[in-house]
Amino acid sequence: MGAGEAGRVAGVRVATGGAAGVRAGDGGAEAEGTDAGVAQAEGAAGITDTGTPSVPTTVSDRPASPATVPDRPASSATASGRQAPHATAPTGAPAPTGVRARARLHARPDGRGGTALPVLEGEGPLAPRRTRGSGDAARVMLVGAMSGPLGGDRFGVEVHVAGGARLHVGSVAATLALPGQSGGEAHYDVRLDVADGGELRWLPEQLISVCGSDLRVATRVEVAPGGRLVLREEQVLGRTGESPGRLSSRLTVRVGGRPLLDQELACGPGAPGGWDGPAVLAGHRAVGQLLLVRPEFAEHPATARMLGECAALMPLAGPAVLVSAVATDALRLREVLDEALALLG
Repeated sequence: MGAGEAGRVAGVRVATGGAAGVRAGDGGAEAEGTDAGVAQAEGAAGITDTGTPSVPTTVSDRPASPATVPDRPASSATASGRQAPHATAPTGAPAPTGVRARARLHARPDGRGGTALPVLEGEGPLAPRRTRGSGDAARVMLVGAMSGPLGGDRFGVEVHVAGGARLHVGSVAATLALPGQSGGEAHYDVRLDVADGGELRWLPEQLISVCGSDLRVATRVEVAPGGRLVLREEQVLGRTGESPGRLSSRLTVRVGGRPLLDQELACGPGAPGGWDGPAVLAGHRAVGQLLLVRPEFAEHPATARMLGECAALMPLAGPAVLVSAVATDALRLREVLDEALALLG
């Protein structure tokens, strides 16, 4: 079975060969099964009864400083706990809308056989928290300090893993893309950089596209020769019983400076026709992918195969393997991807 046939089974467009926060719902809406995770998220982020963070969201090995939101004027809290920008734009220019926030994580060897995090910073709704790791790996969980991304928001996460460091990044609950009051697109950009001899496991919870939302996700990954990566992305189209919002997701991966994978999927209202047809999602409402980059795959590539009726394992033109899957719901999708990860070791 070729990569093209496997790609049709998974419902994605894949280009290979030489050439993916945590949020509670807005207005009382939330992801199924995430009540405990949201409560944990609020406690970890220091949320008060008013929904306002009670502690700075910047953490590092240096003296902590209060978090800031760049390129935004001073703002006042709304009833939802989000920060509403004041109208300070020049006369005749549109006032800025939405939240601008970024999180940065840098991992390096600590000189004692473990991994240090000299940079662990977050702004606004992005609150990274270090938790107990295992062995020589550091573990960070992304906690949502407010709802979002909403229309007009721009979030970004940057992760750098130096040679000899091992980092596991997850999130405490699913991320909900919400419509927002002003409408418009929301953007979520992820940049992952793994140096030679470094290892990153990027395993966040699901992204749920709520009815009426419009989110553009862009994930760019750079892996040096000798670097190792495990990356999982899961998208769920709508909550139970509702139509999805507009979701566009692009994953671009380079290994040793050479393109390895460039994959894009657009779903929901306004997406190119056919996204819900038999050649793409075929009526399924959960889609995901698991990417493994390992140096040993260059000499011992995996064998292409089907993993059940709705998932496929595909070796890429480089030291990597891609597993693509569709499923009826988020639970079944996670089961398929977990089984694939266990199979690959």
